[in-house]
Amino acid sequence: MPEKRIPTVPSDLAKLPTQKPVLHGRHWMAITGKPLAATAGAMTFQKGGNAIDAACAMLAATCTMWDVLSWGGETQALIYHPKTQKVIAINALGVAPTGATADFFKKKDLKYPPGDGPLSAVTPGTPGGLMTMLAEYGTMSLKEILAPAIQLAEGYPMEKETAERIANNKNKLVKWPYSKQVFITHPGEGVETPRAGELFKQTDLLATLKKLVDTEQVALKAGKSRKEAIYAAYARFYQGDIAQEFVRGCQEQGGLITMQDLAKWKVLTEEPVMTDYKGIRVYKLKQWTQGPALLQSLNILENFDLKKMGYNTPNYIHTLYQAMNMAFADRDFYYGDPYVAPEEPIKGLLSKEYAKERAKRINLNQNDSLVKPGDPYPFEGKSNPFLSILEKWGSPATSAVLPNNPNIFSDPDYLAGFFAGTTSIQAADKEGWVVSITPSGGWVPAVIAGKTGVGMSQRMQAFVLDPNENPFNVVAPGKRPRVTLTPSLALKDGKPFLSFAVQGGDSQDQNLLQFFLNIVEFGMNVQQACEAPNFNSFQMRSSFDKHETKPGSMLMNESTTPAIRQALERMGYKLSFEPRTSGPINAIFFDWANGSFWGGSSNHGDDYGIGW
Repeated sequence: MPEKRIPTVPSDLAKLPTQKPVLHGRHWMAITGKPLAATAGAMTFQKGGNAIDAACAMLAATCTMWDVLSWGGETQALIYHPKTQKVIAINALGVAPTGATADFFKKKDLKYPPGDGPLSAVTPGTPGGLMTMLAEYGTMSLKEILAPAIQLAEGYPMEKETAERIANNKNKLVKWPYSKQVFITHPGEGVETPRAGELFKQTDLLATLKKLVDTEQVALKAGKSRKEAIYAAYARFYQGDIAQEFVRGCQEQGGLITMQDLAKWKVLTEEPVMTDYKGIRVYKLKQWTQGPALLQSLNILENFDLKKMGYNTPNYIHTLYQAMNMAFADRDFYYGDPYVAPEEPIKGLLSKEYAKERAKRINLNQNDSLVKPGDPYPFEGKSNPFLSILEKWGSPATSAVLPNNPNIFSDPDYLAGFFAGTTSIQAADKEGWVVSITPSGGWVPAVIAGKTGVGMSQRMQAFVLDPNENPFNVVAPGKRPRVTLTPSLALKDGKPFLSFAVQGGDSQDQNLLQFFLNIVEFGMNVQQACEAPNFNSFQMRSSFDKHETKPGSMLMNESTTPAIRQALERMGYKLSFEPRTSGPINAIFFDWANGSFWGGSSNHGDDYGIGW
């Protein structure tokens, strides 16, 4: 068959065919990782809810369906508030529990907190995040929002992908008694786990969700306001009988979470970080996520004429690869929980002058496999207190636990971690509310905490134990790990321009950067930009499991021409190929000229959107 070629001339890109159509809507748009969950969002809109209500309904549904996350995970969100015309950040990431110290894990001969099991769990954040968003910015009751999730918990027809994931992790799930009760639905049979299409019932989770609704309804009958009633349910989850059973089940299986850990944890409403790229303001969550790395990449790349280089030409790919590696090297060394000392130099990291200095260091002809973090401190008028660590960073002594295996596909465990999936949620309405969420955590194989039906998070693995790797991200009780989860919002002329997010671990901000440039530099529509082939670097340190790095390795689309492949190999790249490399991006473009929404729903998996 003749080789499929990818256009590199901007005028050709507007003609790129897509496998899924653009979604169009005038009143609202609901997009997420599962068709049934998108339907939950649409149902909520049809009942008169706003974009916050719909997003919360979709979040509840995806958690109930184990769409690579569950109720014990974490929620990260950006919200555009049409009345204040401000972007609001929601931090519903759990924290390391009591006893989770570097010494605790080192005494177990671990180089990092484990990738799964009870000792990988931070405190659950998604229930609090959902209820906080709903109480503060929604319009409906918790009973209305949880109604679709409750129906799903009563029994929903399981998809093939989830059924296969459960079957593939059966050997781990049977070790944990409450997970075994939920996921081993056919004990003693040839296939003991759920089959595609069968009704998957979750009795314990159903009871937990009903308790939350019952608490809200009792509060409403007692004269409490809508907001107060939702927060009453919040309190029951984190301080009442649900919390007690969660903690009991966690500790019974070897976990560390205490009642005090749950009671002390709070959802945080924050100011997001932002940069300006060619008149477009791009907003991300703070440095407790990897989100600022996208902003740093844009700051570096604005020093180059990307459009002139051409879409996915060797020079374009090389320049983006180098810029991303510089930004991610900074991520790997400087990002961490901003509420726990030491203070991250985020002002310097996002400085345009710092980006110019980083851009000058890019070798335009060869991959720099030894790229290191820069020094942003002078760009905020300070001296770097970690220069001695920075000088040794990447040396054999520091990177001994970071083996370099250039053949990424020879290590399926590494790939599974690097691309660790979750879901994304995008919602917008005609009143102007916009929501971008990247929730995660508690994926299969999850340890379910007692009779709550709630799978515990595995996010502790994102911490390091050695400050020589990242002095800002060393595990400690009450501290948030630096996560990969990274929703995005962009404004133009003071109004929403794009809402976009993607699943995929360390690949998230790589794919989101390319999606954004596909639209801004190359004029693609939102669906074309969702599907267009991307490339991924593996030179940054993985945020999962063994935290490996594979300098010079690049994943590319199978359709890449021989000439481009050869040019990149001459630059020192080690190439691997896949048929789909866009990442499961979901997005909304705001067409102010016509007063409508354009939705992009990934063709990468089960992602689905509905507009009206």
